[in-house]
Amino acid sequence: MTPSEQSAEQSAEQSAALFSPPPLPTAAVADAAVRLGLPVHAAPASIRPLVPGILISGQAMPVTHLGSVDVILETIDDSPAGAVVVVDNGGRMDEACIGDLIALEAKLAGMSALVIWGLHRDTAQLRQIGLPVFSLGAYPYGPRRVPPAGRRMPTAFLDGAAVTEADHIVADDDGVLVVGLERRGELFELAADIFATETAQADRMRAGTDLRTQLNFTEYRRKQEADPSMTLRQHLQDTGNAIET
Repeated sequence: MTPSEQSAEQSAEQSAALFSPPPLPTAAVADAAVRLGLPVHAAPASIRPLVPGILISGQAMPVTHLGSVDVILETIDDSPAGAVVVVDNGGRMDEACIGDLIALEAKLAGMSALVIWGLHRDTAQLRQIGLPVFSLGAYPYGPRRVPPAGRRMPTAFLDGAAVTEADHIVADDDGVLVVGLERRGELFELAADIFATETAQADRMRAGTDLRTQLNFTEYRRKQEADPSMTLRQHLQDTGNAIET
């Protein structure tokens, strides 16, 4: 790669890193990733929001938990406002690695959310604090192991899905997505278009126009009868329509 090509690539990465998309549903982001052929990883479906109905979006600030909150505090200390702290506790089901004090600290520091590959505690207090928390569930005991001394490891894995500070987190009731740098701006722009299309379709349905009419489904069936290889996707492309599942 020539120096000019390297410079262009670095500029593109910097622009993508600075891109701050509005919160979008994970379904729209996932659909956009499929259309663009981009490897956007999903966290395990077992990671669920403590409080439903929340949509979050922010830079990932990952940390590997080793049994003490010092590395989580260090992560919060290093995080820009609006970041999502991602805590990798190895999916352990025998200890909670965050509670009300860490959630309060993260909220005061301007974090968007906590995503935990592990458990939380102080559930009632977390609900009162209001900072979105995604985890495997609740457990009353905190860590009882003796943690090693050391600095924060700024990486995390959500059951195999690697997370770095270059990533962006999108999460809602459907789950957690880890969006990398590659074509990030294009991905979120397409996701916004998909969401707008689906919203408009739903609005027309609520006003009384069913989806089959919107998609000219009768015409599609006629064309498919004449040409069995005709797909709904092709029909939608031909007619300028769309449908999101």
